[in-house]
Amino acid sequence: MSEIILASSSTTRRALMDRLQLAYRCISPEIDESPRGESHADELAKRLAFEKSRSIAEAHPDAIVIGSDQVAWREHQPADFIGKPISVANAIAQLQANSGQTVYFSTALSVQQISSGFEQTLIERFAVKFRVLSLPEIERYIALDQPLHCAGSFKCESLGISLFEQMNGADQTILMGLPMIQLCQILRQLNIQIP
Repeated sequence: MSEIILASSSTTRRALMDRLQLAYRCISPEIDESPRGESHADELAKRLAFEKSRSIAEAHPDAIVIGSDQVAWREHQPADFIGKPISVANAIAQLQANSGQTVYFSTALSVQQISSGFEQTLIERFAVKFRVLSLPEIERYIALDQPLHCAGSFKCESLGISLFEQMNGADQTILMGLPMIQLCQILRQLNIQIP
């Protein structure tokens, strides 16, 4: 069986991959994640997922390489990308802007195996409707969950769920950054038995 490589250093993506009970390893891709004039979050997420997977696949042509990327954006603003806040002040500002709004998450998946010529890259979306949030709620949430390295300033797999009024999407793992239903379908195409 071909080696499986997850092109990521994300602990959340590793936890999702662990669900499949497959042997794999992680290699962090070194790519520039800056936008290059993309006019929609879908385009940026797809390019980044493809580049992450390709950068590792070129060095490991026989491996099945899985790359993923996610770009967040507010309803009717797909060219206004919401990044990782990094600081508490930025996280407060993001959550205040998200308060009462619908935020979309464009999550791209790219699976590549250079030796067989296999490449499949796709995009999935997940929508989250934030409830109206007060500043004390926002500050309390950030202090407890520390979502400073998460696009949109929340962790849906943790306390972030308390910020939402509604969630809409085919698969909650899209929101977590790795669309697992689609990944399983692609791995089965590559003769990986799941389960």
